[in-house]
Amino acid sequence: MPIINKGTSFSNGEQLTADKINDLVDLATFNQNATDSNTTTISTAGQLVVNSGGISSAQLATDAVETAKIKDANVTFAKLTDVIDDDTMATATDTTLATSESIKAYVTAMRPKFVPLTGGTTGLIKDFGSSTTVTYNIADFTADMNTYPEFATSKITGLLVEGYAYSKNNTNLLTAEGAVGSTTVIARSYASSSVYITDSATTLMPINSDTSTFEFEYTVGDTTGNVQSAIRGAIIQPGL
Repeated sequence: MPIINKGTSFSNGEQLTADKINDLVDLATFNQNATDSNTTTISTAGQLVVNSGGISSAQLATDAVETAKIKDANVTFAKLTDVIDDDTMATATDTTLATSESIKAYVTAMRPKFVPLTGGTTGLIKDFGSSTTVTYNIADFTADMNTYPEFATSKITGLLVEGYAYSKNNTNLLTAEGAVGSTTVIARSYASSSVYITDSATTLMPINSDTSTFEFEYTVGDTTGNVQSAIRGAIIQPGL
């Protein structure tokens, strides 16, 4: 099928002139057969043009679109498949990026928070006049969930503990251990002159992810005195 409309037509036996031959070419126009009617078409001015919406991915070669050719502010979040908006980072992988809002929320959630404890394996306050050991299971600690709904024992990273010891004839001692290797003297009183000596301190004890118990050891060398302990609360990482 012809792809142009001739500028003029001839009949059999008609005399050819230079003007008519020129008109044949100069006045010729494209017709729709010159296009595929999808990617290309004929404009109202008779020009061969790209059809509106005629360019699709099929017409673009691999790597044909360069960064400089993308209009500013036209690559939106909805178009990105390797960016996550997850405040907990639970869906993070080694091939995805996170939004700035998610990063800020995640970091904020990792800020330590103090939570007063309300209970444990046994009472949180102890007073002994003889040597003994008390063990708490980390999983048994409780808190006021109405006030601290984010509390969970799996989020505990430290315990705030107090110790008090007094004696007048020997040594009374309170030690504690949370994470392996963290054994710490909380309070120690040493006396040998029949005058009561006291000692008290508050200490933050580390709790690791694999720490399942916390232990106080009460060493009473002078039974006229005693050793006291208290667990005041836990340090948690809300984002864990």
